Amino acid sequence: MDQEHPEPPTGTPRPETLRYSSFTHDPTGGNPAGVVLDASGLDDAAMLAIAAEVGYSETAFVTAADETARRFRVRYFSPLAEVAFCGHATVALAVALAERLGPGEIVLDTPAGEIPVATTVDSADGTARATLTSVPARSRPATALELDAALKTLGWSPDDLDPELPPHVAFAGNDHLVLAAASRARLADLDYDFDGLAEVMRRHDWTTVHLVWRESPDHFHARDPFPVGGVVEDPATGAAAAAFGGYLRTLGLVTAPATLTIRQGEDMGRPSDLRIDVSPEDPRTRVTGQAVPIA
Repeated sequence: MDQEHPEPPTGTPRPETLRYSSFTHDPTGGNPAGVVLDASGLDDAAMLAIAAEVGYSETAFVTAADETARRFRVRYFSPLAEVAFCGHATVALAVALAERLGPGEIVLDTPAGEIPVATTVDSADGTARATLTSVPARSRPATALELDAALKTLGWSPDDLDPELPPHVAFAGNDHLVLAAASRARLADLDYDFDGLAEVMRRHDWTTVHLVWRESPDHFHARDPFPVGGVVEDPATGAAAAAFGGYLRTLGLVTAPATLTIRQGEDMGRPSDLRIDVSPEDPRTRVTGQAVPIA
């Protein structure tokens, strides 16, 4: 490890790191996440070192646990930095807990706030599924400066955007720039300036850029560049999906309780399916997916 990713202090026992893939039934699809169920003895440097060693976009660390109350304090680290909230690692952690404690409700205390999660296990095949409820989501129009900088580093032009889905910065625990492509071909052709986009994202404190294409009113395709986390692209981004629910509600595109699906990861060979439930009466978004262990 280099100085950016230091090894845990000498003598610190290395906890077990579980590996799951979220928003898929196939471990070769979805978004891989690391899960450390007992990180109570780890400091920030040790957690960052483990996340870097695992190499996934995020690893979830349980730093305190009350199994009787089914309440857990959680932190999330990418290979480069801590993030306030991560959806796919939350799903992975919830499934890991359901497999050990049994299905039911759990509560996660995260840096972004309290996240209730409902878990179920299919009686036929044992597949576990989790539905997280985000913190209140919100969305605002992107400024011209934000948009111009992002488009330049993506290699996109304003004509590449869907005029009916305006650029926004959406939040559901952390900020995501939402850009809607005018065509599926534009979404598929992703070749961006990694360092340039990372700099723009750090400047504006965006966790991902959520690129979407609307196939139908209730079905979207998405891609999420994540250079600030040291990852070119996320195959499934639950935090961005939660923020996207707030985006749709802010735009008035959800006028009654609705269930929508987001297909992500297809263009990078790791197809993922995320379900979001959005209501005009509730600022929170519910994000559902399953997770499977990675051998």
